Amino acid sequence: MATTKIDRAQVADTALRLLNEVGLDGLSLRAIAKELGVQAPALYWHFKNKQALLDEMATVMYRRMAADGVPGAGEATWQDQLRAVNRALRAMLLAYRDGAKVYGGARFTGTEHARSMEVYLERMRREGWELRDAVRAGTLAYAYTMGFVAEEQGSVPRPGEGGEPVDLAARAERLAAYPLAAAAGTEIFESFDERFEEGLNVLVAGIEASYQPRR
Repeated sequence: MATTKIDRAQVADTALRLLNEVGLDGLSLRAIAKELGVQAPALYWHFKNKQALLDEMATVMYRRMAADGVPGAGEATWQDQLRAVNRALRAMLLAYRDGAKVYGGARFTGTEHARSMEVYLERMRREGWELRDAVRAGTLAYAYTMGFVAEEQGSVPRPGEGGEPVDLAARAERLAAYPLAAAAGTEIFESFDERFEEGLNVLVAGIEASYQPRR
């Protein structure tokens, strides 16, 4: 191995690139070190374990998403802002193999996310929302998007991942004794873009209906 000097940014960038090739299960510190031309122990100068690296990877993912500005900041209404933020989040997660698995539960190593949160919360406060309600509305929408993408990425493998989309015909045959459950397959495993938008609109309408009286 070469004695190449590396930094945190190089490690995270390399890890994200390898993530798209091998997935989260195949992403190891050893594989990243080999790609960088260093011995695996060299990575421990920057990251004490794999979770620390995943935290940095999630932070870089967020930085890339917000590189052109805070998502949703220019929208006319809080409803449109919430939609825009979660559309951007979904697009970012889908840009990486196992993106939802990497991003979910990560602890950011930077403060860029706090700036975006501040913009969102300031907007909500100006429109009369209590901090508690604004936070819960935002985290509810975040949870919806994270869960949706996790299922989406589990059902529709990216090119080169080695997996296959759900065989709806085989599923329907296996569930022949349960005709409604069998017929539901097309709704469960297809039209992800349409279903995400529909669900997001339902969620925003529910948030408005639930929290409006409190304001």
